[in-house]
Amino acid sequence: MQGYRIVSWDYAEPYRQKLVPYPHVNLTFRGGGVQLHGVWSVHRVRVLVGREGMLAVAFRPGCFRPFLGASVATITDRTVDAEPVFGPVPPEPPDVPAVEDYLRRVLPEPDPRATEVAEVVAAIAARRDITRVDALARECGTSVRGLQRRFAEYVGIGPKWVIRRYRLHEVTERLAAGVPFDWAELAADLGYVDQPHLIRDFRQLFGESPTHYAQRY
Repeated sequence: MQGYRIVSWDYAEPYRQKLVPYPHVNLTFRGGGVQLHGVWSVHRVRVLVGREGMLAVAFRPGCFRPFLGASVATITDRTVDAEPVFGPVPPEPPDVPAVEDYLRRVLPEPDPRATEVAEVVAAIAARRDITRVDALARECGTSVRGLQRRFAEYVGIGPKWVIRRYRLHEVTERLAAGVPFDWAELAADLGYVDQPHLIRDFRQLFGESPTHYAQRY
């Protein structure tokens, strides 16, 4: 697992929460139900109202394939019932130990390929120099098509998307720092052909322009 999140809210009026995607599959326990959320390719909005809470499990990118028993791409941009994969929901509102017991019941056999793919995603997240799929494929000792197939099977989305997602995270870090920088130079550093392409991808993932994002945060 990548980690757990326990959240609660109390809104008298509907609140529109923007969800920015990462290459994680998430399992959520909410209102007596349990759902699987595949990797989302674009941002989405969740409406919260009333008093409620949720416990969420984020799986390490690349490592959900053994649980699912099928290509993770089959649940990309989808929310599905988790019971066919994990079995009946715990009868009481779950805490972290109960969720861990719930998952251990269906813990799959280790899959070395899942670990390999997870390490590639971790390298993308950690290394700014990874900006091109062809260079990454060479480093992994495979073809571009081979890497794309591997990511579709284990991550649920292509390596180009994953690279762009983590490089755009660096944009948000620079905006948060509040230090002026040259957009054209940054776009080139992150592997974009020009500034408009960077801004287009940013808007698609975050639902707003970098300028608007900076003004809000």
